[in-house]
Amino acid sequence: MSLVLDASAALACFFVDERTPDLHGLLARIADDGCVVPALWWFEVANGLTVALRRRRVPEAFRDDALIQLETLPITTDRPDAGVAWRPALALADRYGLTVYDAAYLDLARRRGLPLATLDRQLAEAARAAGVETLLTPP
Repeated sequence: MSLVLDASAALACFFVDERTPDLHGLLARIADDGCVVPALWWFEVANGLTVALRRRRVPEAFRDDALIQLETLPITTDRPDAGVAWRPALALADRYGLTVYDAAYLDLARRRGLPLATLDRQLAEAARAAGVETLLTPP
């Protein structure tokens, strides 16, 4: 595993107007080295693409093809014990003012000792404050 990938970075790879220079090569890096995501990532990405479909930014085939493309990448879904997995995320959410969803990415990066690929400014700032390397520069 080379990194923890959050939904904002994954979605930006599919939308030209959301891409940043840092994103070049991210999918290639993931294809070569893999990445790890929390279980909620799949729902967040599917939802982001569905919102784009409903807003008529993309056709249905684009959404479906994007999800199929992601399924072909070596993405490992982290599945900690659901009964206690929320506890460290909640503590990080409280400490850094994050949503518990975003804190789940930070918790995963800390537990695995991996850098975090995010375009979410608040999450990136929290990651740096927590000593987690970030790979992208939020717009």
